[in-house]
Amino acid sequence: MITIGEFKKMELRVGEIKEVQDHPAADRLYVLKVDMGDKIKQLVAGIKGSYSKEELLGKQVVVIDNLESAFLRGVESQGMLLASSDDTGVAIITPERMMKLGSPVT
Repeated sequence: MITIGEFKKMELRVGEIKEVQDHPAADRLYVLKVDMGDKIKQLVAGIKGSYSKEELLGKQVVVIDNLESAFLRGVESQGMLLASSDDTGVAIITPERMMKLGSPVT
C-alpha cells in the first residue's frame, strides 16, 4: 500500500499524440511524440498490437510527466502513457472530453 502523499508525487497530465513511429529495434513498440502543452515528450509505448498509427494521431492521453527517463531497446522514453490491458489487448486511458494540453489529472 502507498500513501496519498506518495500517489500525489506523480504528475499525471493530459497530452496529445502528434507523431507515431515504429521503434527501430522492437516489433511491439511505438515511439510517440506527445505535446504536453509546454513541451514535447518522447514516449516509448508497447501498444503497437492494439493501435494503428492512424488511430493514435491526435489522441489525447494521460502521461506520467515526472517519471525519470528510461531507455527501452536503445530509445529514450521521457514518461509513461497510462493504459489498461487484459487478454483482449491494451486500452489507452484518455479524458472523456477534449482538455487543454498539460491539464493535471487529479
